[in-house]
Amino acid sequence: MIIAIDGPAGAGKSTVARRLAERLGAAFLDTGAMYRAVTLACFQRGIDPSDAQACAATARSLEIGFESDGTMTVDGAPTDPAIRSEDVNLRVSEVSAHAGVRETIVAQQRAVAERLGDVVAEGRDTTTVVFPQADLKVYLDASPAERARRRAAEVGRPDKVERIEAALRARDAHDSGRAHSPLRYDPQAALVLTDGLGVDAVVDRILALVEERRS
Repeated sequence: MIIAIDGPAGAGKSTVARRLAERLGAAFLDTGAMYRAVTLACFQRGIDPSDAQACAATARSLEIGFESDGTMTVDGAPTDPAIRSEDVNLRVSEVSAHAGVRETIVAQQRAVAERLGDVVAEGRDTTTVVFPQADLKVYLDASPAERARRRAAEVGRPDKVERIEAALRARDAHDSGRAHSPLRYDPQAALVLTDGLGVDAVVDRILALVEERRS
């Protein structure tokens, strides 16, 4: 069974998807982490994030692996916390927007899912591009203010909420407006608004949807 979860930055996709995978005994696939891995490699190699050909070549050169618990490796080495660095945050939208990068990574995502079997995958195009035939599609969303508050809490900078919200709005605009695999709501996906909800409450809602599909 493939469960695909999309939504904007800061909507809680990774946390919810990981918890959901644990509850279901399924593998967790963080599709965004794969683009972060490419971005990190480009940064380390001194590649301009606007250079589409070089970024695509970098993506093709990486051997990205996933364990069932969601742990990702690149060329056999762990990637966290380096892929969560500010250098990667500043470049990932541009690197991941290149068609050549997305074609390579989408193919790898599908191969990983086929190998792992039952999968909970989250990202920004998992319902529309990567797994359009997923057994269950979910679109998680929350207001920009709520997403900024959560992100600020995660990084321990409650004083930066306004700055983080501005960055999230810019990321939304970039991800929704890019030419290749833009972030968009699939009408076939269940819309789950997470404002005011804890992780377990959101997971419970999705589990109810899973049971509906199974019945």
